[in-house]
Amino acid sequence: MHKIESDPKRERFLEARALSELGGGKDKMETQHRQGKLTARERITKLLDEGSFNEFDKFVTHRSSYFGIDKTHYLGDGVVTGIGKINGKPVAIYSQDFTCWGGSLGVHHAQKICKVMDFAYNNQIPIIGMNDSGGARIQEGVESLAGYSEIFYRNVRASGVIPQISLILGPCAGGAVYSPAVTDFIFMVDDVSYMFVTGPDVIKAVTHESVTKEDLGGARAHCERSGVSHFRSKNEEECFQQVRALLEFLPSGNLSRPAAIPTEDPTARINHKLKDFIPNNPRRPYEMDDLIAEIVDDGIVLEVSQDYATNVICAFASIGGISIGIVANRPSSLAGVLDINASDKAARFIRFCDAFNIPILTLEDVPGFLPGTVQEYGGIIRHGAKLLYAYAEATVPLITLITRKSYGGAYCVMAPKHLRADVNMAYPTAEIAVMGAEGAVNVIFRNELKNLKENDLLSKRQELVANYEKEFANPYRASELGYVDEVILPEETRKKIYNYLVVLQNKIVERPRRKHGNIPL
Repeated sequence: MHKIESDPKRERFLEARALSELGGGKDKMETQHRQGKLTARERITKLLDEGSFNEFDKFVTHRSSYFGIDKTHYLGDGVVTGIGKINGKPVAIYSQDFTCWGGSLGVHHAQKICKVMDFAYNNQIPIIGMNDSGGARIQEGVESLAGYSEIFYRNVRASGVIPQISLILGPCAGGAVYSPAVTDFIFMVDDVSYMFVTGPDVIKAVTHESVTKEDLGGARAHCERSGVSHFRSKNEEECFQQVRALLEFLPSGNLSRPAAIPTEDPTARINHKLKDFIPNNPRRPYEMDDLIAEIVDDGIVLEVSQDYATNVICAFASIGGISIGIVANRPSSLAGVLDINASDKAARFIRFCDAFNIPILTLEDVPGFLPGTVQEYGGIIRHGAKLLYAYAEATVPLITLITRKSYGGAYCVMAPKHLRADVNMAYPTAEIAVMGAEGAVNVIFRNELKNLKENDLLSKRQELVANYEKEFANPYRASELGYVDEVILPEETRKKIYNYLVVLQNKIVERPRRKHGNIPL
């Protein structure tokens, strides 16, 4: 019988690989599980397609000797990096390992992240970062801070070039928050994720405010109040499902278009549900979400920042397999008015879609901008200008459909023909005017009305309002002027939009040569 000889080199490799995959050790991995968290490698395994992960720099270690850190070395230096696939599409990924010095970032930890980011950038594939770290590795001093800055630089360089996705799966504090902040989408998990520049203890010491980590920087706080995070999930498994769903709608980079999304939903399907969907009473709200679900493929909609600035909807969907971004006013929330937060939310979403060749469908039912000193002092002029800027600079196909109200300055910023939307449509229920009928009558006929007695005033006002509505509260004046290309029946919505999307697929727009514009940030 042939005797199998031992291979010391092979055994050395297998031993080192096993040690690297052990991270900070079994005890710390069990602690991670007790906290309801997966380990760095478990996260990669669950997010990526099975068997697709190829790891970079498995045996990297730190080389610092300060404050006794040289007595401890973890292979991989507290972060797992590499490439894999999601839904069959290549991605680059890094996952910080909290079992190794609390996932703290040292110089070689940072270099590993920078290396995989450069790989993603050079090869036009998305980069996904899983953040679970106590922050900079104090023992390595300014080198840790330099590492963060190198990552930030790459985030900015890659912005608009490849999709950048951040998963906050533990603490992310101090300077560390600014890498996710520059990326395109942030995902957070209830009772697991925390983001803040300064933590509760520092706030208590400086401002004497008492606040918990959850209230200060948890998933709910950033998805509902600050708008920092775009997606919120109950657990890590759900978070990974959301990431996979998002990537279905995105291209790998800005030099390509999103792949066709398989569907058997007929493109000429008539939207019978929409025939009488828009209420005749202009003050009565309706669910724009239901309208969207009716016209897109298979009713599948992925809403971004669902719990923030709910008066505007930003979502991904597809029509006839063509990936689209949707911006829509929500009449059931603040009557669909635009305010500071809604303007910011929509503007950033529009710019993302434009950067990655995703056509934008705008569904408009907006009575105007939210009035009040809070909005004016908060800079609604500046923030509203971001929205019009985003639409005006966009070169992707732009299709606008006015379902009901389109008044005043809000008409001007919501992708009208004058900001170079390609196709502008309206339902017969559309009302396109400077303002609502009652407000317009109060301004135009102010002198005529002020001298009337109370009984005469009421009937005269009703008459004037009815006349104004007949003349202006409709889509036909704008249509006569060419500002609306087509008035359509609601049941034709899906078919019409698909037909225009097909024609607009090869749209080309030349822009002036310049370094960049100066958006009113």
